[in-house]
Formats: sequence, C-alpha cells, structure tokens
Amino acid sequence: MPSSILVVDDEADLEQLVRQKFRRHIRDNEFSFFFARSGVEALETLAREKDINVVLTDINMPEMDGLTLLSRLTQHEGVLKAVVVSAYGDMENIRTAMNRGAFDFVTKPIDLNDFETTILKALREADTIKTAMRVRDELVAIQRELNVATDIQLSMLPQVFPAFPDRAEIDVHARMIAAKEVGGDFYDFFAIDDDRIGMVVGDVSGKGVPAALLMAICRTLIRGSAIDGGTTHECMAAVNNLIAGDVVPGMFVTVYYGVLNTRSGMLEYCCAGHFPPYVVSPKGVRALESVGGLVIGAVPGWTYQSASVQLEPGDLLFQFTDGVTEAKNAGDDDFGEAKLEACLAGADSHRAEEIVDRVVSTVQEFSKGVPQADDITCLVVRYVGK
Repeated sequence: MPSSILVVDDEADLEQLVRQKFRRHIRDNEFSFFFARSGVEALETLAREKDINVVLTDINMPEMDGLTLLSRLTQHEGVLKAVVVSAYGDMENIRTAMNRGAFDFVTKPIDLNDFETTILKALREADTIKTAMRVRDELVAIQRELNVATDIQLSMLPQVFPAFPDRAEIDVHARMIAAKEVGGDFYDFFAIDDDRIGMVVGDVSGKGVPAALLMAICRTLIRGSAIDGGTTHECMAAVNNLIAGDVVPGMFVTVYYGVLNTRSGMLEYCCAGHFPPYVVSPKGVRALESVGGLVIGAVPGWTYQSASVQLEPGDLLFQFTDGVTEAKNAGDDDFGEAKLEACLAGADSHRAEEIVDRVVSTVQEFSKGVPQADDITCLVVRYVGK
C-alpha cells in the first residue's frame, strides 16, 4: 500500500509542484497524493480516504483556515501527522499551529528538498505510531487470550471444597497460585474406588503457555491411568512412556502421585523427580522417603518404584511444589524447608484449609515486596479415619 498524503492549499500551482517533485514515488506506487483547496474540502477527503497519514496544510485559506483544520484533526480516528505551511516570518501562527498538534512546518517559498525531508520524517513518525498501536492491540488480544487460558486452567483443577463431602474419613484442600497468567504447576485428587483416593502434585519445567499445555496433558494422562488401576509406579511409567519423546526438548514434569486407602490409612506413593510429602502428626513433622525415579518425559521406558507408609487417624499429608520452598525474600534468601517445617509444626489439629492458608500466607509474607518467580502449589490431605 502506498503512503497516503493530503495536501491542503488554495494555490493550484502547488499541486503541480508536488506531482512533479514526487513523480517517481507516485509512479512506483510509493506515495499517493490527495489535494484539497480548503479545510472544509480537506475534512471531506479525510472522511472518504481512511488511509491518509500525513496532512500538509497552508495556514491562510478560504472557508476554513489551517489553524481551525488542525483543531478538527484531533477528532480524526486514524493516525495523522500534520505539517503546516506558512510565510517565513509568520512565527506567531506557526507556534499556534505547533501548540495545536502540528508535527512540523515548512515555510514559503517552499524548498522542495526540505519539503521532501519533512514529508518523509512525518511518514516515518506515522509508521512508528501505527506499529506501536498494532503491537498494543496484539498485546491486548494476547492478554485477553491469556485471561481465558487462566480461567480454563483453573477450571481443570478441583476447586470445590469440601472435596468429598460424603467421605468423613478424609479432609482435603488445595491451592495453586500461578506466577504468570498461566502456570505449569498442577494438583489433582479423585476417587479411584470406594476405598482409595488418588492425589497428585506436579510441576512442569518452564512457565507460561507451553508449560500450561503440558500440564493439562500430564494431568489428564495421570488421572486416566490412575483410574484404570495399577500401582503408583506403574501409573508413572505409563504416563512417562506416553509423554517421553513427544515433548519439546528440555521440557519435563516432576510428579508426586499418592494413593490413600481411606479404610486402612495405608498410603502408597511414587515421586517422579518430585519432593516427597510431609507427614504432620502429634509426633512432629517428617518428610517421607523420596522413592520413585526420573522426571516424567525425559527417558522413555524408565522404571519407577513406589513405597508405602501407614498413616494414623489424624495424620495429614502436606504435598507441595518448589514454589513454596524456593520463594525468595528481598535478601535473595529461600523460604526453605526449615521454615516450611516450622510452619507445619503444631498444625496436626488444624483443618486442611487452615493449613493451606497458613503456609501460603507465611510464604507470601516472607516474600513481601518481591515479584513471585514460581508457581506456588499446596495440597493437604488429612486422614481422619473411621
């Protein structure tokens, strides 16, 4: 598309000068000129030709002068750069024109080389503004899509509590706070059968949309594999084989997957490159042994292991991602495992929701004034027992 320029002047010979000066640009379809004899005619042309970006206008004209035209140009919807033409000594009108939004000016008698330089400069400025507006519109569209993606991602994570209102033997609560609009952390919990509850906490490498997409895939595969039956390590192996080789190089998922028998209190779990959970009881806070294997998605055919531990009525499991322990304060110190254990100490009598709130608020207070660098995810399951 040629750059469109409107020349407004009641002197007919200016049109001939412009056409002669820019004949090569016009022939090569680089410039497209429009001409008007007054401000009124100029406004009519602008209403008709939406692609005009530069207006060159004389100040002294019949019907509507150039200064009045400049005032009216502010109502134009497109990007317009105005250049005024006036006598060399008419600085008062030139200053008024600049105050009313003129981009530049040229003086009479017109120096055609200076005229060309000014036009090119005005066109570059208009192009810069149009590019900035286009980028802004694209960013607004992206932000709108990210907001939708955030809603979709959150809708995939269980949000309704109490999670199992008909099962008094357990108390479950969870929260994920994304560092960006969409994150790579996820949690899940679901009934496998009448006696067993599956629980998952995962962390996809990276941030943003790619991590969120892999998170959605991984969560769906884990739930599907878990409901099909099998041990926790068999489930991790099955999901790994489905993902490994298909993910973007360098991307992977750390996963903790546990299955709690709500009748007996027996917990079976597997840690695929992820932190083991803490068990909080009247005896204190202890981290379970890290048993499992490599992160999900790295090596096809990897063999995983699982472990089992007996929970007593009243014990709770605190499952989390590294956004908790690696949260930083203004001094670049990590929140760390010691602070997490201190936060959990004495919480064995609290409800699951209270413990999630307690940890999240403690981490956020520790990191006050520091932008959140990683997703924060907590999943608490209290085994109440029969």
